[in-house]
Amino acid sequence: MAGAPRIEHLVTSGTFSLDGGTWDVDNNVWIVGDDDEVVVIDAAHDSDAVLEAVGDRRLSAVVCTHAHDDHVRAAPDVALATGARVLLHPDDQVLWKMAHPNRRPDGPLADGDELVVAGIGLRVLHTPGHAPGAVCLYAPDLGALFSGDTLFAGGPGATGRSYSDFGTIITSIGDRLLTLPGETVVHTGHGDTTTIEAEAPHLEEWAARGW
Repeated sequence: MAGAPRIEHLVTSGTFSLDGGTWDVDNNVWIVGDDDEVVVIDAAHDSDAVLEAVGDRRLSAVVCTHAHDDHVRAAPDVALATGARVLLHPDDQVLWKMAHPNRRPDGPLADGDELVVAGIGLRVLHTPGHAPGAVCLYAPDLGALFSGDTLFAGGPGATGRSYSDFGTIITSIGDRLLTLPGETVVHTGHGDTTTIEAEAPHLEEWAARGW
């Protein structure tokens, strides 16, 4: 018996570097699947910790919500150890190359794609703004959205660094995410989980503040 499909959560710690600065960060790693098969969403920092969480299950893909180095640092090592493919939206190649100049992703993510793991569909939503190739993954059967760094509890992802744009992220959140069912649980790239219902009333406020 493979057990019921479920969401597992791991926190890994390391650094994020861009534009000449480096910051300490804790990242959420999400594992979706059952007792037999899983996908990893954002293999951040620590490949050993990610591989331990996967265990002896088949890893069908390492899905990157975007290519900032904190989110993809462990992706090649996890893929090498398991045979899984690393998937990334092509618009984030420029960021990927900063982290892994000698290793390309194995396949593209495109808006509208559906990844299936343990019978659960994960729909790819292209949500640029924090990064040009940022995506979120919507799993309606689980009532879950994996938002990467596009949407957090309390606001949008940061847009103050290279390859980001505030107006674009606000449009992505408003058009692609806040239209999902209100009860959808938002599993973020950093920090606490939230819901679409909790964040939806604040979009105009964020837009007016410019963050």
